[in-house]
Amino acid sequence: MEAQNDIRLRLRFYKNVSESKESVRAKFEAYKKVMSTDFLMKIRGNHIQFTVSGEKHRYWSPHLTIELEDLDGSDKQGTHIRGLFGPAQTLWTFFIFLHFILAGVFLTFSMFAFTNFTLKKPVTTDLIVMGLMLACWILLYFIGRQTRENGYGQMEELEAEFNKIIN
Repeated sequence: MEAQNDIRLRLRFYKNVSESKESVRAKFEAYKKVMSTDFLMKIRGNHIQFTVSGEKHRYWSPHLTIELEDLDGSDKQGTHIRGLFGPAQTLWTFFIFLHFILAGVFLTFSMFAFTNFTLKKPVTTDLIVMGLMLACWILLYFIGRQTRENGYGQMEELEAEFNKIIN
């Protein structure tokens, strides 16, 4: 998977297999019984969470979320697999929460700046705060990229295990 030049922070992949959803799910359930303790798998219906666990787990360790769907036009004889690599849900939620806080502060101070400009008052402080929020957004983006890069080796491990299960 080519991820180094991709701007998205959460990498995706799609795969079609010529087996039914139930048989693909059964492969994951069978593998769950014999897999290494370095990995953790949770299966709920057609939704599978696959991650690194144990001593190899770090805060930036990726999670692989897999969705099994019927392949269109296959009369339920094929499965479309959607995979999504991302951080732990709590880390991702916190990351998005920070984005909303920054957006709220940015919008608030942009309204203050507009109001002060309209009233012919100085807007320097408002523009400085807006610039700081923009700098924080850029910083958050690069932190996300660095976190993804730290977990890239483990992403490849998860993808290799996924391919071992599917094939």
